[in-house]
Amino acid sequence: MELRNKAGYEKLNEPEDAAKTAELAEHYAKILTLLGEDSGREGLLKTPERVARAMQFLTQGYDIDPMAILNSAKFKEEYRQMVLVKDIELFSLCEHHILPFYGKAHVAYIPNGYITGLSKIARTVDAFARRLQVQERLTVQIRDCIGETLRPLGVAVVIEAAHMCMQIRGVQKQHSVTVTSAFTGTFLKDHRTREEFFHLVGLTPNY
Repeated sequence: MELRNKAGYEKLNEPEDAAKTAELAEHYAKILTLLGEDSGREGLLKTPERVARAMQFLTQGYDIDPMAILNSAKFKEEYRQMVLVKDIELFSLCEHHILPFYGKAHVAYIPNGYITGLSKIARTVDAFARRLQVQERLTVQIRDCIGETLRPLGVAVVIEAAHMCMQIRGVQKQHSVTVTSAFTGTFLKDHRTREEFFHLVGLTPNY
């Protein structure tokens, strides 16, 4: 069913595909057994179904068209200064270990005749983040989607994220943060515009 927050805005949806949920749950029950658990004990009876529903929720971005999101609130406007939506919370799953990575995205563009609703920028981030991802690709996908849909003078995307595949396994570094960036147009050609962007999001340029 569709979930809404207290203000009435649409939130990401819970899965409705009962057949898919049942099939996924069957696989997760087998995984629990392979891990040495008793999937029939009381505490785990509903776990396969819960995990199946959770995974569908966390990967529902495959069923969302980010360009359609931006086009749903695309307006002609002659504003030609930077539009920045910063500190967009994001949660995704690393495709290498299917463990979460989480942090924030800063997204800016310079319009060239068209703008989009500000919430649509955040929804576009969610649409790509709710898939199996690597941070590098996620950064570029957001940039390219905005570029192809709005045809702005430039796009800038920076993502800061912590990866649980580095925190709870492997090197087990608890405080490391990965920063990725992707730029087009004016943000590449004009260092003053790029510096303004970094200043507004509270980061120091790496040049």
